[in-house]
Amino acid sequence: MQFKDEGYIINLRKYGERSAIITVITKNHGLLRGFVRSALSKKNLGIYQLGNHIAIDSYARVEENMPSFKIELITPNAINFMQDPQKLAALSGLCSLCTSCLPENENIERFYYYIDSFISLIDQQNWLAHYAFFEFYLLEYLGIGLDLSHCAATGSTENLAYISPKSGKAVCQSSGAPYKNKLFAYPHFIVDKNYTPTKPEVADLLKMTDFFLNKNFFQIHGLKFPQNRATLLQNLGLYEE
Repeated sequence: MQFKDEGYIINLRKYGERSAIITVITKNHGLLRGFVRSALSKKNLGIYQLGNHIAIDSYARVEENMPSFKIELITPNAINFMQDPQKLAALSGLCSLCTSCLPENENIERFYYYIDSFISLIDQQNWLAHYAFFEFYLLEYLGIGLDLSHCAATGSTENLAYISPKSGKAVCQSSGAPYKNKLFAYPHFIVDKNYTPTKPEVADLLKMTDFFLNKNFFQIHGLKFPQNRATLLQNLGLYEE
């Protein structure tokens, strides 16, 4: 079985002296793991870095076997993350979530767009917004998307202000105000496709996705929430007591 694709490196695990098991998220085949000979040699160290955009040639004699990868570097994105601790923290969170949540060898269709946007646009001023969109649409991809269309209490589509942690449904201002300390903020910038949200808006969104990912995916599947993601708000300077 052989095919070619492109995507991003999201995990590396040493195998032997200089080889590695590489995890990549690809445009047409989703998450893939494969063996790369001499990946950790001095000659190749610049290629095999998290976030790098690569072309991949995957080959396996038998479909059930782990494939071998031949990889060519397209864009060395890693350097854009290594120079900024906050960007690197966000990349680590994204890589951990993708590695833990996404199925292998399955086309993830339009969700790839949000991964691609975050990594390829990391040098833009609004890079953090692209990360927030990634996490929000990860919920949708995993089948635990939120109902943002109308108020769960009144049915109204106006003045939506909160999200219920119990139901994942929207709540309007009048119904939610007495319980606002127990509710999440409604993600207006997501609904409006506004890629210039404020930092508090992003922080509110990431607190909400943290909760629903933990509750509706990791706990259900008996998995540990990735530490890189658990500490992300602190590492981004967005955490408030």
